[in-house]
Amino acid sequence: MNVLQELFADILERKQNPSAESYTNYLFTKGEDKILKKIGEETTEVVIAAKNNDKDELIYEVADLAYHCLVLLAEKGLTVADVEKELERRRGKLSKVGDRKEIENL
Repeated sequence: MNVLQELFADILERKQNPSAESYTNYLFTKGEDKILKKIGEETTEVVIAAKNNDKDELIYEVADLAYHCLVLLAEKGLTVADVEKELERRRGKLSKVGDRKEIENL
């Protein structure tokens, strides 16, 4: 089991057995809107850390974003394995630039 799967197992455990002092429990109690808001906040913090070229902060913020995404998966009844399966499905496929929307400069 890798660290993401272990963290996800901990998140599922917290969902099944809530603890009043747990931040994860707080997110589940507040529900989907709070979880999505946190994902938006963490995404913005990832962008800022990257733009500031702060590698330590970028690692920290990507970890926060990953955690909140795992909470969202648990909230929606999905798993890390579901994401892994999708990534495996994409592996080796050629993605053409012309098939994607233009990304504008920040």
